[in-house]
Amino acid sequence: MEFSHVPVLLNECMDMLNLNSSGLYVDCTMGGAGHSMSILEKTSPTGKLIAVDQDEDAIKAGREKLSGFGDRVTIVHDNFSNVKRILERLNISEVDGFLFDVGVSSYQLDNVERGFSYQEDAPLDMRMGTWAGARTAADLLNSEGEKEIADIIFRYGEERWAKRIAQFIINFRERKKIETTGELVG
Repeated sequence: MEFSHVPVLLNECMDMLNLNSSGLYVDCTMGGAGHSMSILEKTSPTGKLIAVDQDEDAIKAGREKLSGFGDRVTIVHDNFSNVKRILERLNISEVDGFLFDVGVSSYQLDNVERGFSYQEDAPLDMRMGTWAGARTAADLLNSEGEKEIADIIFRYGEERWAKRIAQFIINFRERKKIETTGELVG
């Protein structure tokens, strides 16, 4: 499956960045590289871009799609929450603009192996990246307590039945570890 993404509101984002041909921009969530490509095209020939993503598949796809821009682009495998540290590591103290297109991409949802989708039964993963220490959803659901699970479901899923869902998870877990998306749905 190819990592692709059609950016929503692409022109509006480019307008808001107020791009200039000698600027330095940071795409904090490169994903399918649509915004990154547009920034590089619109700042040609001297504009530079730092493209950040935590997803290994996005990094691989971005390297391929942006390879023609040479040293005008620096691709960084990291989480956007570390952008300050990333810029310090690159010896950069000022940029002309940041772009954040946060959320889960259709590639991540549609790729069964990623374990986000309930369309097919697959290992319950749901990680944005698989670097060392990143816990799968299955790991989390099989180790955390009912209150912690309810808090996660309420905070990140805005689900009003979070406590009840957490109870169902705990009850299921007493019989068997939750390992697949199908088991979670059940």
